[in-house]
Amino acid sequence: MRTVELVCSAGLDAAVRAAWDGLAAAGLPSLARNLHPTNRPHLTLAAVDDFPPGAERRLADLFDAALPLPARVDRVAVLDGSAPLVWLLRSTPELLALHGAVWDVLAGAPGARPWHLPGRWVPHLSLALRFRDADRRRARAVVGGDRPAGEFVGARSYDGDARVVTPLGGRDVGDGPAGPRCVDRGPGRPAQR
Repeated sequence: MRTVELVCSAGLDAAVRAAWDGLAAAGLPSLARNLHPTNRPHLTLAAVDDFPPGAERRLADLFDAALPLPARVDRVAVLDGSAPLVWLLRSTPELLALHGAVWDVLAGAPGARPWHLPGRWVPHLSLALRFRDADRRRARAVVGGDRPAGEFVGARSYDGDARVVTPLGGRDVGDGPAGPRCVDRGPGRPAQR
């Protein structure tokens, strides 16, 4: 699987990480517990089995022209009742246009994940996976009052098979200690470029 993701400015990234840490400290599920070197706050625009030929270059050109893009967090929600705990993002015409343009580039890509398609996509920053709706009140008490703002400053793609992150434009989107092309080499072995 290949994703297309936007990464956050330093301030917005720090705010999301602080929310992750607050959830973990409260004993709630949190992405703070995901120690993979590529784990960082991001907005997923698309996920497909593989990119069509030439898509990486076209996406990079698109993001170089469109970023930075303002980002404003809205309320805390649990998607689908018992799934990810997220901070919803306020949709803007610019964000929706960029999302549509990404899917124009990916037209015909195999294995398009339907929840990312235009008309079905819910822009959000994930805070925890497999979160119970019953814990939403506690989560709101931990992070719900915050409404951070910032920008999306870069784009990347995560290859779930190779476990590699590839920059796709905008500012440098270095991921973790190994930098922008981080590969997970398995348990007990350091990530390498």
